Amino acid sequence: MTGESLLLYSYWRSSAAYRVRIGLNLKGLAYEILPVHLLRDGGEQHSERYRQANPQGLVPVLQHGQRMLRQSLAILEYIDEVWPEPALLPATSRGRQRVRALAQLIACDVHPLNNLRVMRYFEHTWHVPQPERDEWMRHWMSEGFAAFESMLSDHPSTDTFCEGNTPTIADCCLVPQVYNARRFGVDLEKFPNIVRIEQACLALPAFDAARPERQPDAPAS
Repeated sequence: MTGESLLLYSYWRSSAAYRVRIGLNLKGLAYEILPVHLLRDGGEQHSERYRQANPQGLVPVLQHGQRMLRQSLAILEYIDEVWPEPALLPATSRGRQRVRALAQLIACDVHPLNNLRVMRYFEHTWHVPQPERDEWMRHWMSEGFAAFESMLSDHPSTDTFCEGNTPTIADCCLVPQVYNARRFGVDLEKFPNIVRIEQACLALPAFDAARPERQPDAPAS
């Protein structure tokens, strides 16, 4: 099973796909990217063909052989179980719980509120102007980062990375969300631990190679 090919359905600026790219890179796994353009022609994720890969019409999907794996956090845990080294989760139950809590704070509480489909609903159904949509994004990212920063600053396990001195699933989730925050002009000066950890992560080749601008479907600069 571990020798089967890996194909990642991805979009260059998707936070969820970005998480999985980081995880695959940290594992040193070879994978092919199949771009799914989330904006072209109303969004390729809505096509009947793509819905066969993911009935939710979301990226990413990781195809491992004939298996179609969905939901970024579930994918990250899957690759951590199938390819255990280097581990993306700590060795202790306490450590694993903390990492999962940090990861889910981003992936389950912050990211869904600024997801593309939410923003498009605001725009096309409720006709919310762009400045108000951007303020919505900044508000909820700042709220989530405030909680995340507190969870980092008051815990002895916070080190170079969110948990200790090796990257975990929490870092895989944090870095893409900071990318979004910078894109929408969130004031990050209030979150020194988040910024410090982001910079430590981006100094690693696995994170650097996963950057949106380095993806094959990124627009030419």
